[in-house]
Amino acid sequence: MSEISTTCCIAGGGPAGMMLGFLLARAGVDVIVLEKHADFLRDFRGDTIHPSTMQVMHELGLLEDFLKLPHSAVSNIAMRFGDETIQFADFSHLPVAAPFVAMMPQWDFLDFLADRGREQPRFTLMMSAKAEGLIEQAGKVTGLTGHDGAGPFSIRADLVVAADGRRSDIRAASGLKGIDIGAPMDVLWFRLPKLPDDPGQTGGQVANGRLLVTLDRGDYWQSAFVIPKGKFAALQAAGLPSFRDSVVRMAPWLAGRMQAIEDWEEIKLLTVAVDRLDKWWRPGLLCIGDAAHAMSPIGGVGVNLAVQDAVATANRLAAPLREKRLTDADLAAVQERREFPTKATQRIQVIAQNRIISPLLARSESDAPLGPPLLVRLFDQWPLLRRLPARLVGMGVRPEHIGPDLAPRP
Repeated sequence: MSEISTTCCIAGGGPAGMMLGFLLARAGVDVIVLEKHADFLRDFRGDTIHPSTMQVMHELGLLEDFLKLPHSAVSNIAMRFGDETIQFADFSHLPVAAPFVAMMPQWDFLDFLADRGREQPRFTLMMSAKAEGLIEQAGKVTGLTGHDGAGPFSIRADLVVAADGRRSDIRAASGLKGIDIGAPMDVLWFRLPKLPDDPGQTGGQVANGRLLVTLDRGDYWQSAFVIPKGKFAALQAAGLPSFRDSVVRMAPWLAGRMQAIEDWEEIKLLTVAVDRLDKWWRPGLLCIGDAAHAMSPIGGVGVNLAVQDAVATANRLAAPLREKRLTDADLAAVQERREFPTKATQRIQVIAQNRIISPLLARSESDAPLGPPLLVRLFDQWPLLRRLPARLVGMGVRPEHIGPDLAPRP
């Protein structure tokens, strides 16, 4: 077995893990990041980079280069009820360097962070390296075990960070317990061609029993079709033509486009989960991002919550890790900092699930046509109100900033 030593070992090369690894290495901490795949090319992941995340990139001096990557800028979000379009959120007034949502493939975002990390002498990224278990001594986590192309390995570290997603192997090995809040829906992701005369906005299409979100990705629409929890098998049994017809009945402007979906393999099922750990840490171990709290896709905030976790973690832990004085109180402080934003965001998502999504999915296509609720109409009639959802979605409950302990060090 290969044996390695470092100061901080991060399991998971997603937004939380890659951002944390880069920030700690930049601040003079020896870091190893483990990514179980050979690359970041997974489609239908969170592709919305919100203003809060781009503000972090601005504070790091990276925003100009970041925005050179292929992306589309979304300044407004609209919702369509039948043929009626309602303007819902306006990001253009946010007091940030990039007042819009950047629609960008997550693999480009992660590759960008990985490249910036590799510029740091204290940063190591191990691809095709899967973290599997924990090394413990006297009740404290002192490292982890895993496999890569060369075989099994062990890494000794002052701190292990679980950032390996909602199905975290490291969280499972830790014995940390949480609560399953639940979600009434799952989401089907698929791509559809984009034509020149298509509606020009990212947004949602609402109809009885159905919800479709179309995200403008430049030359195609990344589409999310919301279904009741556990109903994917029933949709498949009804057949692909029936599914295509259901989408077109909701969004007639997609007629002729649905034939591009030729097989169920082109439709990816996202099983929606909303949960969080009661305690995010043990001595020598910290969970962040989806490993600590799985978010609903409502608002598309998962990536940005993960990045905010990473910034808060780096702000608190960079100096103690660098100076070899990390304590349990430091780990507890990270949870204290990020637990309120997590709970508040999940609470808003649960309210939306229970009061909007569930009643919508329970309606039959034979019911009276669904029109915009009064509150949604107010957003359309009073443009100033559109700043409220933009602030909540774009910046979050407690946006984080790059602190003095994260200044570059050799």
